[in-house]
Amino acid sequence: MKQELIKLLGQRFRHTKRYREIINVLMKNGFSHFLFRVGLADRGLAAGQGADEIDRNMKNVGKRLRHALQDLGPSFIKLGQIASTRHDALPQEIIEELEKLQDHARVIPFEHVRSTIESELEDELGNLFASVDSDPLATASIGQVHTAKLFSGEDVVIKVQRPGLKSKIETDLEILQGFGRILEERTAWAKRYRLCDIIDELSTSLKNELDYLMEGIGAGRISKQFEDDAFIKVPNVYWDFSTKRVLTMEKIAGIKISKVEELDANGYDRVKIARRLADTMLRQLFENGFFHADPHAGNIYVLPKNSIAFFDFGETGMINKKMRQYFASILVNLHQGNTKSMIKTFSKMDIIGEETDIEALRRDLDDLHVRYENIKMKELSLGRVILEILNVSYHNYIKIPTELALVSKVILTLEGVLQRLDPEFSLMRAAEPFAQKLMWQRYRPKEIIRNSLEEIGEDIGIISELPSDLKEVMDVIKKGKIGLDINVKRGDQIMRRVDKISNRLSFSVLMLAFSILMGSLIVGLAIVGQDTIIWNLPIIEIGAVIAALMFVLMVITIIRSGRM
Repeated sequence: MKQELIKLLGQRFRHTKRYREIINVLMKNGFSHFLFRVGLADRGLAAGQGADEIDRNMKNVGKRLRHALQDLGPSFIKLGQIASTRHDALPQEIIEELEKLQDHARVIPFEHVRSTIESELEDELGNLFASVDSDPLATASIGQVHTAKLFSGEDVVIKVQRPGLKSKIETDLEILQGFGRILEERTAWAKRYRLCDIIDELSTSLKNELDYLMEGIGAGRISKQFEDDAFIKVPNVYWDFSTKRVLTMEKIAGIKISKVEELDANGYDRVKIARRLADTMLRQLFENGFFHADPHAGNIYVLPKNSIAFFDFGETGMINKKMRQYFASILVNLHQGNTKSMIKTFSKMDIIGEETDIEALRRDLDDLHVRYENIKMKELSLGRVILEILNVSYHNYIKIPTELALVSKVILTLEGVLQRLDPEFSLMRAAEPFAQKLMWQRYRPKEIIRNSLEEIGEDIGIISELPSDLKEVMDVIKKGKIGLDINVKRGDQIMRRVDKISNRLSFSVLMLAFSILMGSLIVGLAIVGQDTIIWNLPIIEIGAVIAALMFVLMVITIIRSGRM
């Protein structure tokens, strides 16, 4: 009990000390007035920065925020880098500054590197590796990389995490989550953009990067996707020499993809490399659903025969098939100017907020289409189009899913790399067949049946639970424990859903009754020994045709996603 109390007091002391450091850094970088406004600093600390002196230029705010994050160290630098992917939640000027965040990390002394490797792998360094270069190959905020050689002769790289980093990051994340709760309670903008949810997502991403085993698993998954492709290379993971804080991978030599002069000097075909890189990333995004989420130039190298090697899998993403189809639908419908279908897709995704004005959203999407309709496909920037969609969503209270925000960041990063390789390459044109393929997959019989069964199951679940739910509500109302206050801002959508369910049930009952009637006629006529001709009409044949037409009608209505 005494030890737990000491631990708790120590934790609170660390939190208080770090909290003060964070407040001081933010004030030093010009955020004292903001801190006072939200109740995180005293009036005296904000003196000298009156309301008239507040800098409302987002570019300047972004620069000061970037400097503050760099001063606060590894966890805040990494959080800023991850936050730069949230084009749906932050102004573009701030995004551009956060993208400039670099790891200004000091070199870890080799004694600490040795100690970490030996404690994690439970043996002396000399027994584990034939040699390890004491000079780091690369240094970052999370870890440091050294080249080494195994006793079996393979050249490897060892990624070693900084000592004591996990506890420092956990402290920073706890303080940051506290900030988020305070801001949501005291400011409308933080509540509107669900700041706590965004901080939780950033925290999850950062914690995943602290687990090198997760990075190794990510590398293995992407490697498996391209195991039959001789032109795509992912370094092998040496699991016997890897833990959560030490990752040993195959060393692959090549030319960084951004060094176009060196690529030209060595006779590489940049056009082919660009096409191959785009195809590889689009397959990950649209077909496999598991992707490298940080494809910047430092993580991609070119190998002989115009092959491509991917590195650093600390940041990976996953997007399920339904979300991929929604994403493809949004892109194709925007290109075709089908605003109605785009809004329908948003509705299916259940991301339209209560504050959303549908007519205003339709006008904004129409304006967006007009802006791009006369631009040639090869001149369109897929990244720019996605940014515009995110901006429209942002202004119309559309809650963009985290997966799509990450996909947008990947495409923007990828497009920048491709433009340096081949300025004529169009990622929009390359992505179109992938998006069209995903769109058409929804209309395959197997996909239609699967989706229909899922919806029927969902509807049955809603209907089966409805009596008990209504009984519970009525019991509470009768006891006078609540007042009945119904918000009908989205009542039309609710009624459309109820209408759809009731129409499906009615149609199903009609089909069942018709089938019973036809079956009874067949059995009755067979018993009395009469044929199926009544009043000179082939009743059974006519009934079969009617049943077939009704079935076709039902299938068509499901495909068109109408009221049925």
